[in-house]
Amino acid sequence: MTTNLSSDLAQAIQEIAARGEEAVADLARMIALDTTFPPGAGYPAFAALMTDLIAPLGLAMRRVDVPENLWKVANGPAAGRRTNLIAARDTGRPQLGLYFHVDTVPAAPGWQRDPFMLTREENRLYGLGAADMKGTIAAVLLALRVAADRNLPLAYDPVLLLCTDEEGGLYPGIRYLAETGDMPGHVLNFNGSAAPRIWAGCFGLFNLQVRVNGHAVHMGEGNRTGAGINAIEMALPLLNGLHALKTKVAERSSALPAPPHASGPLRPQLTIAGAHGGTCGGQVPSRFDILVNRRYAPEESFEGAMKEITDLVEETLGGVPGLKVEIDLVGHLMPTADPNGPHWPRWQKALSLGFGYADADFAKWGAASCSDFGWVQKAGVTQEVLLGGLGRPESCIHSPDEHTTVDDVVALAQSVLAYLAADYASDLIPEPDLLS
Repeated sequence: MTTNLSSDLAQAIQEIAARGEEAVADLARMIALDTTFPPGAGYPAFAALMTDLIAPLGLAMRRVDVPENLWKVANGPAAGRRTNLIAARDTGRPQLGLYFHVDTVPAAPGWQRDPFMLTREENRLYGLGAADMKGTIAAVLLALRVAADRNLPLAYDPVLLLCTDEEGGLYPGIRYLAETGDMPGHVLNFNGSAAPRIWAGCFGLFNLQVRVNGHAVHMGEGNRTGAGINAIEMALPLLNGLHALKTKVAERSSALPAPPHASGPLRPQLTIAGAHGGTCGGQVPSRFDILVNRRYAPEESFEGAMKEITDLVEETLGGVPGLKVEIDLVGHLMPTADPNGPHWPRWQKALSLGFGYADADFAKWGAASCSDFGWVQKAGVTQEVLLGGLGRPESCIHSPDEHTTVDDVVALAQSVLAYLAADYASDLIPEPDLLS
């Protein structure tokens, strides 16, 4: 693994393997903090924890809150300050952004372990966010710690971007940083895979909340004409219509290359992701909230996909006497276009060093999963986005018992250290001023 490396870098790579328990300890502290979105109320506390973990590295740190008027929806699920943390070294070298989203999805029913406590079983590390993506933060901190302790010369000044609301939020933190010019254009996104993957881009998504408002009365009066309006029952035509539209949407396909493990082409998706209403058996339910998740292919338009649903709402519920319907966009991630660029060959070589891959192992594919980096591309910060991470098909990301492994955390740390190192594969560094 360390063949043809300088003596200093080879020793640093080996030291990462020897110090893997430090990353495990950091990950345990991160998992113990609830940063689930929705609602995303734990961001300030997580920023405080990260400040504590990053401080020994001597990086300059500052917090950036996304203004409430950009993300707040009256009927939406988000709550609390959207606190992003930037931690940067500035020695005059070109900067490398190291991006992480700090939010997780809520813990789904079915966990066999405490999702907010790191559980170690041999090589596996279980906990909410272990793979997506707090484990990547622990890996990068280990890499930076070893680099600092060994005074290893770096080609790039690292800039940690610890961001909010990637899990389907309306205004992700990295979008705000990109639009305000607060991030470097050369960036490593760790919301990816531990597999030998060349990223081809991904779908977009939006979350639409439909609130059906009826009228509550005593359940015993519910069968009297004009007494009440049952919001749940009135919403049944919409639910049936959404189910039919789901089939229609799934008949479409994308030209985006599918993963090697996929059974067919990537297809758009419509999902009834949430349904909440009613209070008790003695009261006609006056409100019913339906959350619709729509993953749209790059070939589709956001406006067209949205109109399909809003037209259906009007068709099924419009004009019903006494019924009031509200529609709110509560989350949106744009599709990410092909993020290829001049830095990829060296990052691929670094991944091969850490994970032991050969060039022939790598394949290019996209995903129906989504990223907040479509907003970065739209802001014009960069088209190129390097991708890495800890995701594997067996990692149970967004599912009960999410996990990563100590081996993968160490391998990612080694890859990051190699990519940062000034004397690693210098012939593949595209910046002319770094070659002189």
